[in-house]
Amino acid sequence: MARPDIVRRIDLVTLQLFAFVCEEEHLTRAAERAGIAPSALSKRLAELESVLGTDLFVRHARGMSPTAAGDSLLHHARSILRSVDKMGAELADHAQGLLGHVRILANISSIVEFLPDDLSEFCRANARVRIELEERTSAAVVKGIEEGVGDIGLCVSTTDSRDLAAAPYRRDRLVLAVRRDHPLAARAEIGFTETLDYEHIGLHQDSAIYRRSAVEAALAGRDVKLRIHVPGFDAVLRMVESGLGVGLIPDRAFAVIAGGMQLAAIPLTDGWAHRELKLVSRDPAALPQACRLLRAHLLEPRGSRSANEA
Repeated sequence: MARPDIVRRIDLVTLQLFAFVCEEEHLTRAAERAGIAPSALSKRLAELESVLGTDLFVRHARGMSPTAAGDSLLHHARSILRSVDKMGAELADHAQGLLGHVRILANISSIVEFLPDDLSEFCRANARVRIELEERTSAAVVKGIEEGVGDIGLCVSTTDSRDLAAAPYRRDRLVLAVRRDHPLAARAEIGFTETLDYEHIGLHQDSAIYRRSAVEAALAGRDVKLRIHVPGFDAVLRMVESGLGVGLIPDRAFAVIAGGMQLAAIPLTDGWAHRELKLVSRDPAALPQACRLLRAHLLEPRGSRSANEA
């Protein structure tokens, strides 16, 4: 069966009205919200179902609820309507003199360690560019750039870039955060397997650091003695400071967050603890001007220095 030519036969107003009905689960309430007659709304829905060749709602005595097809359409409708809203906001900004928007998706390491300084420099020199920043895991960064949710992505280099353009961004090194009175605190360096005798404070299960540490422990025939998962580096350090365990954290993040805490940072000797962060994007030549400007700024030579050289 040929797919319907929905681009020509479905308009944005109809998608908005459809979303209202899904949210209200009642035709009359949705019509009141949209400011149109219930009969007009009912006609729109009937035409939409005819175009798509499927029922979008189950009608019952107290109202109506979306079918499986209706739920699927609602997901796409909301995505389209959000994109249109963003388009309108960006075009309004252009009308007011802005050069453009850049949407960055970045892992927590990039956000804590490097982006504050890099974005501050860029914004001072490019006041007409608006930047939106969203934290994601490294794998979700790549997925978001592929799907067009973001323009520029920052993630660990071991993440599969798939068909995206990738370039080195920065380097860091993992350290073991311990209390100053911990038995390991006097060590100048330490191998990861030596830390497995102690309970760990881990980042969330999808984080690159936790996933890699679990793999390395398994390769050594050991398990990570996980005390608790926490959402960010600051939480890792607070838990470590409270004596609940030790934690892995990038060296630069430790330097930024741990000031005033009674903690020590012991560099890991393992090769995998020396990490590279990378920048991913779709075809750089096809990016809007504002995105190209920020990409070039982030990839300037000073962006490749290690945390210890910075």
